[in-house]
Amino acid sequence: MRLLLAEDDSLLGEGIVTALRRAGYSVDWFRDGSTVGPALQNEHFDLVVLDLGLPKMDGMDVLRQIRKRGDLTPVLILTARDDLDDRVAGLDAGADDYLGKPFSVDELLARLRALQRRRGGRADNLLQHGDLTVDPASHRVELAGTPIVLPRREFALLHALLEHRGNVLSREQLEQTLYSWEDEVGSNTIEVHVHHLRKKLGNDLIRTVRGIGYTIDSTTSPQRDLGE
Repeated sequence: MRLLLAEDDSLLGEGIVTALRRAGYSVDWFRDGSTVGPALQNEHFDLVVLDLGLPKMDGMDVLRQIRKRGDLTPVLILTARDDLDDRVAGLDAGADDYLGKPFSVDELLARLRALQRRRGGRADNLLQHGDLTVDPASHRVELAGTPIVLPRREFALLHALLEHRGNVLSREQLEQTLYSWEDEVGSNTIEVHVHHLRKKLGNDLIRTVRGIGYTIDSTTSPQRDLGE
């Protein structure tokens, strides 16, 4: 999952970026409000963590701007403003959740997972697909009860395809989901990740749609070979 962080405090921002990347997110960090809107227009982000006290453009104005143009990306407000009126105003302006400073990293991650669940229309944190179980909270993957170890990028790719099962995601969409602007991405990076996932989870799980991208069909699920 790719996340946009808008936070002007350098020390806090560095800590959040480190925690999010350890949790498997690709993060682009912006330090003033005027850059957030254009970034969301030009790139795909799955989630936004938005501080209200931003320079150049206040976070509340940023939120109103992106909602006015119809951007539905889930937004979690992160702020030291703990007045009830500020919380109500942020939620009424289109925020999906609110977390006051100081905060626990574990709570931030749990709230982000909750936003992902709601966006995907799921009540449960687990992603189930036939014999395949994926737990975004613990980054555990099991196939017919057998743990499968996946590196961070492979896990993120599998997670994205499962979240959008039945839909075809292009290589560009997957690159934007897995990598931030500062990451170097090779021309065949996505193909390599798909190859590794097929070796670990079976060739039938991820289908290539030639000239378009990749998909996990909603009617096709991996099954553990009982002869293994």
